[in-house]
Amino acid sequence: MSAEQARTRSGAAARDTTARIVAPLVFGAGVLAIWQSLVTFVGVDDYLLPSPAAIGGELVEFWPSVVSAGILTGGNALFGLIVGSLVGILLALLASASRAVDSLAAPVVAALAVVPIVALAPVLNSMYGADSQVGRQAIAALACFVPVFINTLRGLRQTRPVHRELMRSYAAKPGQVMRVLTLPAARPFIFTGIRIASSLAVISALVAEYFGGPRGGLGGLISTSAASSAYARAWAYVVGAIILGLVFFVVTAAMERLASPASARPLGRAGGRQ
Repeated sequence: MSAEQARTRSGAAARDTTARIVAPLVFGAGVLAIWQSLVTFVGVDDYLLPSPAAIGGELVEFWPSVVSAGILTGGNALFGLIVGSLVGILLALLASASRAVDSLAAPVVAALAVVPIVALAPVLNSMYGADSQVGRQAIAALACFVPVFINTLRGLRQTRPVHRELMRSYAAKPGQVMRVLTLPAARPFIFTGIRIASSLAVISALVAEYFGGPRGGLGGLISTSAASSAYARAWAYVVGAIILGLVFFVVTAAMERLASPASARPLGRAGGRQ
């Protein structure tokens, strides 16, 4: 590739990156401008739709409260994401290795997938007491478990029979097959499940805070602010929840990018270690 072609390709990549950053910002600014115009000139009531300016003012004024509540809700969501992901991956590994485990796990996962959070949250909050965060953490873990398990199991089944036969011809051990062949093939599916679960963790932790338990989280503050007719403040806490969800999504996406360069090793290395 010539120097001119390299510069052309680099310039095109830079323009593409700029467009991906600028376009959402311009769109978001346009939406906020229309929103502010509706409230200012059309006269939309605050209880229907507070203005972005009012929400921004409340966000600035109550920012310490937003941060402390976000830490509490984020801690519950993070705990649920970690526990749910680990359990989902481990059970998927067992299900991919054993048909009996797969048959036993399938109805349980199907049942958990259709259980609504709004029905489960009051039960678990009452079970663990009004001063415990365990119920909320359990709800977040259950919400994360299902997508991680389903995606991981699908990824573990992506390896082709010809590749497994090749590993057997190299006299590779089961652990080597898992490390060199199965897990690299399943890695994109695993991270897809974790990315989905990261959003579900925040959502489930927020929803669980509406149904009892200790106060102080974003969900509880949204509920109490709306109940006291502080609608702009409630929207400010909603913005805090959006920021928290974006943080979870960006971190999991960064983890996936960091793991992506560690691609699967050549199959021939499995036999060279015998």
